[in-house]
Amino acid sequence: MTTPRSAALSGQTAGVAYAGAAYLLWGFLPLYFLLLAPTGPWEVVAWRVLLSFVFCVLLLSVTRGWHALIAIVRRPRLLGWTALAGALIYVNWQVFLIGTLTGNVIETSLGYFINPITTVLLGVFVLRERIRRLQWAAIGIAAVAVVVIVVAYGDFPWIALSLTASFGIYGLIKKRIGAAVDAVSGLTLESFWLIPIAVVQLVIVASTPEGITMGQNGIGHGVLLAFAGVATAVPLLLFAAGTRRIDLTVIGMIQFITPIMQFVIGAAVLGEPMPVERWIGFIIVWIAIAVFVVDLLMTAARGRRAGAVGAL
Repeated sequence: MTTPRSAALSGQTAGVAYAGAAYLLWGFLPLYFLLLAPTGPWEVVAWRVLLSFVFCVLLLSVTRGWHALIAIVRRPRLLGWTALAGALIYVNWQVFLIGTLTGNVIETSLGYFINPITTVLLGVFVLRERIRRLQWAAIGIAAVAVVVIVVAYGDFPWIALSLTASFGIYGLIKKRIGAAVDAVSGLTLESFWLIPIAVVQLVIVASTPEGITMGQNGIGHGVLLAFAGVATAVPLLLFAAGTRRIDLTVIGMIQFITPIMQFVIGAAVLGEPMPVERWIGFIIVWIAIAVFVVDLLMTAARGRRAGAVGAL
């Protein structure tokens, strides 16, 4: 017989599995996109948008989710939020592809290392949330890391900062929307708003000497490029399934899977340069993350103790 406690544990286990799978897939994305050469970042993002939309439409048909989508379409305010979310995720996708395909995978990992701290800052300045001292300490240490990278390494990390800003604000909008927009409907609408941009990008790419690469580099390349929609949608849907089942504290712990994998891929697999100045900057970032994680663990422990006392 299934007890409420065993059902809750089963749900949490499933949630960790879903979210962990999402972060693992996101971690492997640089290697996947590198397999798409000679396709450039602008063409890849265009196909990513169009094929994500096609994949989501198929999902809506299979899961009979059209009623939920129509309900969202009837609410102009929600439509506006999905359009803004689409613009932000477009910036995130485009910058990520530019970083990945120009030999800057390590810098993309920096953006996702900093992302949790960016989310906290957005909560303070936009949602007027109060944060704890250790969280302030983590923010300060991360700011020092960015300054070190800019001054000592001599290169402004625009890729990292663009990624963390776009994905952080995207997450904030998702939080504002809440349960009013389900994962599949949300991604469908976000992709829909971006279709004109994707079409324009393909037209521009077609006018260049290289032209559009889809169908021009063998069946294998064409299949890999066509898979871009699935590779985009599946992690997002797994992430949505995971976050519904587990606490944000757990999400905060396992989300570092992605930047760790990207850093290892960039440094160990692709051999991107890591001079001493850059190592110093990353080490300071990791110290900030350690402070952030300690705060998460301490807060979770206090919550469990308070719950145990309340149950007495």
